[in-house]
Amino acid sequence: MTNKMFTDNLEEYDNPVVYDIENNAYVGELPLLLEWASKKDGPIIDLACGTGRITIPLANKGYNLIGVDLHAGMLELAKKKMEESNLQIEWITQDCAQLDLNYKSPLIYMVGNSIQHFHTNESQNQLLTSIHRHLMEDGIFIFGTRFPSAEELLQPSTEEYWKTYKDITCHKEVDVYTISNYDALSQIQHYTTIRKFKNEDSNVVDEKRTKISLRYTYPKEMERTLFQNGFDILHVYKDWNGTPISNDSYEIIYVCGKAK
Repeated sequence: MTNKMFTDNLEEYDNPVVYDIENNAYVGELPLLLEWASKKDGPIIDLACGTGRITIPLANKGYNLIGVDLHAGMLELAKKKMEESNLQIEWITQDCAQLDLNYKSPLIYMVGNSIQHFHTNESQNQLLTSIHRHLMEDGIFIFGTRFPSAEELLQPSTEEYWKTYKDITCHKEVDVYTISNYDALSQIQHYTTIRKFKNEDSNVVDEKRTKISLRYTYPKEMERTLFQNGFDILHVYKDWNGTPISNDSYEIIYVCGKAK
C-alpha cells in the first residue's frame, strides 16, 4: 500500500521535463558514489531516481544500475534519456518504503534529499527497513538530507527570490521565488515555489505555483533512527566531497553499512 502522504506531495514533479531543466545539470554526488561503486560488485540501486539524473551517469561508467521511483512520469523520461544514451538500465515503479525486488544489492543510494519526503517516524522506519532488507550483508547505503540549521529552518515566510533559468519548452526566462513555513512540532517545512515566466521584454506573462513539504531530521535523531533500523554509520560528511560535518553545514551525507 502506497503512503498517501507521499503521493500527495508530488506537485514539484508533475512536469518531468521542467524538473530536468531545473535540476539535471547538477551531478555533485557522482564522485563519492563512483568511489563506493568501484568497491562493490553487483546491481546498484538508485532509490527515488527521478529522471535518472545520477542513474544514467553511473551507468555510463559501466555499472549495472536499477532505478526505482514512485512517479511513473519521471521514469518515462528516464527511459527516453537512457535510450538516447544507448544504455541498459532497469527502471521499476515502486514505493521505496515497500520495495519488493527479486535481488539484493551491494550499494543502495538515495540522492536529492529524497528522504525528506518521509514525514513521520513510522515512514522513515519503513523506508530504512525496506532498504536493509534489499542490501547484501556487506552492503552500503548512502544518502543525503538537508542540515536543520536555524538559517535553513527559519526561512522567510514572505516571497523570496531564489534563481532564474531558461525554460526551453516555452522559450521564456523564469524567475523562481519561494515561500517557507516551518512547523516545529512536526519538523516539516512547507514550501511554496512560484515560477514567473517572462517574455522578451522581461514582463511577467504567466505564473505557476507548486507546493512541497519536507521533513527535517536532527543529526542525533538520525543517528538513533539508523541504528534502530540495523545500520552502522561509517562516515558523516557536510557535502558530497567528503568534507567533515560541522555546525555550518547545509547538508548531511551519511555512508552506512548493514549492521553485523
